[in-house]
Amino acid sequence: MIRINQKLKDKLWWLIISVDYDYSRIAIADHDLNGEILTLWLEDKQDFKNTLDECLQLDVPAKQFAKLIKEENLNSYEGSKMHPTKNYIYKTRIEINEPIAWYQDDATQTEQVWAREAILKRLLTQLIETEAHGIEEWV
Repeated sequence: MIRINQKLKDKLWWLIISVDYDYSRIAIADHDLNGEILTLWLEDKQDFKNTLDECLQLDVPAKQFAKLIKEENLNSYEGSKMHPTKNYIYKTRIEINEPIAWYQDDATQTEQVWAREAILKRLLTQLIETEAHGIEEWV
């Protein structure tokens, strides 16, 4: 679960409302990953902004981004390994690299886009589900 403060939740809701609940209209205008934070700048695909200052800035801790990469198996593939002592082959997930290192060093540009879109999708899904759950408690 990604932690987001109330102010950011409100801004995300305004973005969702402004795209008429059509999440495919929400685009990542730009991104930046430093050691601690993945920053995404979000905008409406039908209302492109001139500067990043006009976009919604979303900061996601790198730990949570790494967790999502691992959960989505983006940094691994299905393969076969030989057991070190019993000499039999078994199928397993083979990790290419640690999640953030994979993203920065090994992932293609397309895979990096997929990872950023996955974090955005997870965040929007979480926002909708938690707010819907909150509404159900009032009913």
